[in-house]
Amino acid sequence: MGVDKVWRFSLLSTNLALLHHPSTKNACWRSPAKFPRRKPIALSVVVCGLMLFVLGLISLLTGHMASDLEWYSRRFVQRTFYSRLNGFYSDPVDVWQSQYSGYYYGCSERGRHFAPIVREHLSNGYLLIATSGGLNQQRTGITDAVVVARILNATLVVPELDHQSYWKDDSDFNNIFDVNWFVAYLAKDVRIVKKVPNKVMRSMEKTPYTMRVPRKSEPEYYLDQVLPILLRRRVLQLTKFDYRLANNLDEELQKLRCRVNYHALRFTKPIRGLGQRLVMKMKKMADRFIAVHLRFEPDMLAFSGCYFGGGEKERRELGEIRKRWTTLPDLSPDEERTRGKCPLSPHEVGLMLRALGFANDTYIYVASGEIYGGDETMQPLKALFPNIFTKEMLADEELKPFLPFSSRLAAIDYIVCDESDVFVTNNNGNMAKILAGRRRYMGHKRTIRPNTKKLTALMMARDKMDWDTFARKVQECQRGFMGEPDEMRPGRGEFHEYPSSCVCEKPIVDE
Repeated sequence: MGVDKVWRFSLLSTNLALLHHPSTKNACWRSPAKFPRRKPIALSVVVCGLMLFVLGLISLLTGHMASDLEWYSRRFVQRTFYSRLNGFYSDPVDVWQSQYSGYYYGCSERGRHFAPIVREHLSNGYLLIATSGGLNQQRTGITDAVVVARILNATLVVPELDHQSYWKDDSDFNNIFDVNWFVAYLAKDVRIVKKVPNKVMRSMEKTPYTMRVPRKSEPEYYLDQVLPILLRRRVLQLTKFDYRLANNLDEELQKLRCRVNYHALRFTKPIRGLGQRLVMKMKKMADRFIAVHLRFEPDMLAFSGCYFGGGEKERRELGEIRKRWTTLPDLSPDEERTRGKCPLSPHEVGLMLRALGFANDTYIYVASGEIYGGDETMQPLKALFPNIFTKEMLADEELKPFLPFSSRLAAIDYIVCDESDVFVTNNNGNMAKILAGRRRYMGHKRTIRPNTKKLTALMMARDKMDWDTFARKVQECQRGFMGEPDEMRPGRGEFHEYPSSCVCEKPIVDE
C-alpha cells in the first residue's frame, strides 16, 4: 500500500470519527444561528450528503483497504494470537511455504503451577491401556493415555498395541517407539513403568478390572467413574483406547498432549535411520519435494462407499471388501462424491497440484500402501509428474526387514512426509490429521488438504473450461486449505490436527 493510500484512509477515518463525535453527531440539525450566511436546509443537505458519500466510498473500498491495512498491521501493530491474519490474505500464495509461517513456533513447556508427580507407591494405582486401530490411531490413544494417567494420578504401564485390527501387525510398543526415551521424557509429567510390579500382581485378590470408556469422555467422567474402580482394584485396564478423551481440555493438559505426541513418541533407531536415509535421497535429487499421502488403497475405497469409474469389476471387488465391516450403512456413491466424502483419484490429485502451480519437474514422494488398480491407476499422475518415488523404489533391500509389519512401514512414510517441504493429504484420516498438527507445531510447514466438495464439482466440469480458468478456480477453492496459520483457531476441529494451545507467536518487529 502506497503513501497515498495511507493518506486516503486517514482522511476517511477522520470523517468517520467526526461522524460519531459527540459535538457533531447532530450536524444535520444545527441551529441556523450558527450559520447566518447560509440557509439551514442547504447546509444540512450538504453535510448529510457528504456523510452519505463518505459511507458509500468506505463501503466500496472496504474489501480493498482491509487487505492493505492488514499488510501494515502485521508489521507495525502488536496483535493477539490468530487475530493478526484473520482471514485477510490477499497476496498470491507461495505453494512451497507460507510467508507467515515464521511468525509461529511450537510451545508446550510445563506451566509454573504444573504439580510434580508423586512416587509410584503413592499413586492411585496402575493403568493398563490397550490401543486400537492402525499406527496413527494408536498414536492418539497413547497420547491420551498419558493425559488420562495424569488426570487419575495413576502410574501408567507402557501401552499395548493392537494386534487384531485390519492390518494384523504384531509389533509391540518397543518395536515401533523408543520406549526408554518415552519413559524418560515424560518423567516429570507421569510415572510410567514397563509392567506392573510382581508384588502388586501377587497381592491382588482378583484379576485386573477391564472396561471401555465412552468416546470423547470428559476428565470428570474419569474422576467420577474410573477413579473409584482404580482405587478399589489397584490395577485397571482400559480397552479399545482411541479418541476416548475429550477434544477440549485445560491448557496444561493440552500442552501435555503435545509433549507426548511431538516429543516423547520417538520412533526406534532402525525406523528413524531408514526414514532419514529416504529423506536424504529425495533431497539429493531435488532441493525440495512434495510428499503425497494418496490413501487410495482398496480398503480405503471400500470403506468410503465411493465409485471411481472401474465398472462392474470395481463394484464387485470393493463390495466384497466392504463386507468386512458389518455395521457400515448403504451409501450412494454419487451422493458421497457430491458431499465431498470421496478421496480424489491419483489423476485428480495431480491436476490439483498442477493447477496450484507445481511444475512438471517437481519431485513427489508417494506415501501409500497398495494402490487400487496398480500402475494403470497411477499412470495419469505419472504423466503429470514423472519424478515420482515410493519407499519401495528408494529403499530396495533395506526395506525387507520391515515388509511384514504394516505399522513400521507406516512409520517410515510418516518420517518422510514430516520432513517434506509440502505435505498433501488425500483423505482426512488419522495420519493426515496427526501429521497436519505436527507440521503446524513445527512452524506451519506447508500442508495441503483438498477441498474435496468444491474440487469434485470442478473436476467433473474441467472439460468445459480452458486450463487457465480451471487453475484459477482450483486456487480459489483451495484458499483456507493450504495450511496457513489463520486456518488454525482455538476450538476448531480435532486438537491433534489443530493444536492451538501449543503454538505461540513470535514478537512482530518493524521490517
